[in-house]
Amino acid sequence: MSQPTLTQRMLNKVELYGNKLPDPAVLFIALLGFVWLLSWALSGISFNAIDPRTGEQLIINNQLSGAAFTQFLSSMVNNFSHFHPVGVVLVAMLGIGVAEYSGFINAGLRSLLAKTSSALLTPLVILIGIVSHTAVDAGYVLVIPLGGVIFYAAGRHPLAGIAAAFAGVSGGFSANFIPSAIDPMLQGISQAGAQILDPKIVLNPLNNFYFTAASSLLITGLGWFVTDKIVEPKLANNKLDGNLEDLPKMEPLSTAEGKALGYALWSILAGVVLLIATAFPESSPWRAGDGTLTAFGAPLMKSIVPLIFLFFLLPGLVYGIAIGKINSSKSFVEGMSAAMSGMGYYLVIMFFIAQFIYSFGQSNLGILLAVNGAEFLKALDLPGSVTIVGIIVLTGFINLFVGSASAKWALLAPIFLPMLMQLGISPDLAQAAYRIGDSSTNIITPLMPYFPLVVVFCQRYVTTAGIGTLTAMMLPFSLIFMVCWTIFLLVYWSMGIPLGIQASYDYIAG
Repeated sequence: MSQPTLTQRMLNKVELYGNKLPDPAVLFIALLGFVWLLSWALSGISFNAIDPRTGEQLIINNQLSGAAFTQFLSSMVNNFSHFHPVGVVLVAMLGIGVAEYSGFINAGLRSLLAKTSSALLTPLVILIGIVSHTAVDAGYVLVIPLGGVIFYAAGRHPLAGIAAAFAGVSGGFSANFIPSAIDPMLQGISQAGAQILDPKIVLNPLNNFYFTAASSLLITGLGWFVTDKIVEPKLANNKLDGNLEDLPKMEPLSTAEGKALGYALWSILAGVVLLIATAFPESSPWRAGDGTLTAFGAPLMKSIVPLIFLFFLLPGLVYGIAIGKINSSKSFVEGMSAAMSGMGYYLVIMFFIAQFIYSFGQSNLGILLAVNGAEFLKALDLPGSVTIVGIIVLTGFINLFVGSASAKWALLAPIFLPMLMQLGISPDLAQAAYRIGDSSTNIITPLMPYFPLVVVFCQRYVTTAGIGTLTAMMLPFSLIFMVCWTIFLLVYWSMGIPLGIQASYDYIAG
């Protein structure tokens, strides 16, 4: 038996230590208890720090006192029900559930992937992987295996197709030119973290949209280069020995599916035209009182999540009716129910995250960390760009052990954002940096829930493929994405290009 490679030995260590971490829900229960105990231990200590919100002496509030604990219990339901990420994700998933259930997403991806030349297979697979984020997990179960099928059918190494698709779906998780549920989810957590320092601050759900849209082009280009010039040439020694007869086939759309897809796409176009037509007039009800469409208070901005819901619901419903999958009110509701049935675990995690953020904010521990951390960073006198790079690298490292994007940001945002705001760095910029670190290392950690599934996809073609095989394939993507994406953000920042709607690079108190 051959000795494990250096890459495999490193991954075995990551897996060993990563498996010792508790489930994310249990982790936040432990952190909640830690906040309580720490607030009790520090509540009587003077830190000679000024609370920037009040200008008074900063004190730590004991969360185990009778008054604080009873207030916590009485607020528990509201903490959860009013926690911003919960509602936005569930509403968006209702529409996406209908689109998945009816087969619209499946048919749309098959159509796009089938109508391209061999020379453009790589960028298209990556780009479709990026777009698939709008359907949450659809890319993992559909685009990645289809990437292998398409490459094999074109006479190319199928593992290269799997790698390209995986890079788009997971490595480019924070790159997309179509708004998705991840945007308001992260914005909600960012807003909750920023309000620890500035209770009046409000962030736009699309505060990173311009940057993520531009990033989709960057990730597509980088992924194209890495796939064709680095990964695929090195896969020449990985001989295909799987049972190729049993491989899934990329079947073309039937006549009925093609017609149904056409009707669904026309419904999207009609919806977009209707939205533009109703938003264009100066008297449009979509506009804010000052006549703008992109102001925080504009109904259009407040309706981003419902619009995502309708963007998938309408074509999903049209496709389902046309193809016969949705033929009654019962089947229509089944699509939404199917989407909700998979959200139970998410809701459990969100419940404990909401309680943790509440107690962390009430204790003033976040403000203390922010004030002292800001003073430390100010004393170091590091350029803001160095601080941002540090956030990206730290996030990428933590992502190797804690895979959930929302869970990680819920842990880091209450610490990072108030501290960076003290240094004049906006929550919008900090969130963009976090998204780079979070995406770049998704594809090299076995602790990512879909990582073992991608290994199975590889084994359909190369029976000896394992964790080391997949990691060796994806490591060049991860390193190049992180380095180039970081540089891209710094250049983007230096040029003053807007990060998103109503977003800024600088935070000014007041």
